[in-house]
Amino acid sequence: MDPVVIPILVAAIVVVFLVAATVRIVPQARRYNIERFGRYRRTLQPGLNFVLPVADRVNTKLDVREQVYSSDPKPVITEDNLVVNIDTVLYYQITDPRAAAYEVADYLHAIDQLTVTTLRNVIGSMDLEGTLTSREEINARLRAVLDDATGKWGIRVNRVEIKAIDPPNTIKEAMEKQMRAERDKRAAILHAEGERQAKILTAEGTKQKDILEAQGTQQAMILRADGESKAVELVFQAVHRNNADAKVLAYKYLETLPHLAQSDNNTFWVIPGELTEAIRTVTGAFGDRSAGTGLPPAAQREDATDADASDKDHVGAPEVEANSTLALDAVAAADEAAKQAAVAVSDAKAEAEAAGETRLPGRPPASGT
Repeated sequence: MDPVVIPILVAAIVVVFLVAATVRIVPQARRYNIERFGRYRRTLQPGLNFVLPVADRVNTKLDVREQVYSSDPKPVITEDNLVVNIDTVLYYQITDPRAAAYEVADYLHAIDQLTVTTLRNVIGSMDLEGTLTSREEINARLRAVLDDATGKWGIRVNRVEIKAIDPPNTIKEAMEKQMRAERDKRAAILHAEGERQAKILTAEGTKQKDILEAQGTQQAMILRADGESKAVELVFQAVHRNNADAKVLAYKYLETLPHLAQSDNNTFWVIPGELTEAIRTVTGAFGDRSAGTGLPPAAQREDATDADASDKDHVGAPEVEANSTLALDAVAAADEAAKQAAVAVSDAKAEAEAAGETRLPGRPPASGT
């Protein structure tokens, strides 16, 4: 080989080595810390950078993007002396590569230990129930402490989240029993409320039903009373329009008496004081007919004498005064009234026939016959 070529090759190799040692290409979101003869010189930014070969070297390569660090569960004692395992998640970002490389030896381990210490201080002032229900408060207090401590390390803690809180198994069983009891209590309360509402609605429905039935009965009674009132009014008008005399009314009165005792619910019957007056009216009707047949005064006196004798015979019988009430059997009273009316009518007819047979021969009959 030509002795001249060898030095050229060596020179070329040295140049290539020097160029490779001089040029540093830094990726995006990366930072390189450069040391010159073992002393921090500068931090290379993303892109093409030049350094002194042999004198400068890259000490640390850091990623400045936001990163996530999940720690292992750590045992923590609460204020009520219960041991719980708490697992945390840390979101952080390197803001100063030089401080992150030279201010702390291992920033992840330092952050983990600081998180555990702060967490024990915070949880130690809370009971188990407060720990389980105050995650936001715990996160805020952890972030405040970590921001203050990691600021000089060139690290910013963006968020701290508690991923899990695991109480002991006995506490879990007690909590499950408590939650089951609470659910049973709410179920019993809801069931009782449902029954109460059902009873209230049933009572309201019964009340409305009774009210509507009472209103219907009231309307029916009102309509029935109106019908009876109109019927009575029509009968009254018909009687007055036809000018019915007292004899017809008394006879209809006697016909109506038996119907008063036809009801099965009647246990006693009130005999009105007008009964004897009605009987006398009917009897008088037939007596007036005998007077119109032209009887002689002697016969009329005989009839008057017989009537007086008949009245004397009935002196011992009790008279029914006006507006008096006698508690008699309904059917017997009606039959007795009908019998008395029939006897009175037959007596009147017999007296009229006897008066016609004893008429004097020279006296003409009355114009009424």
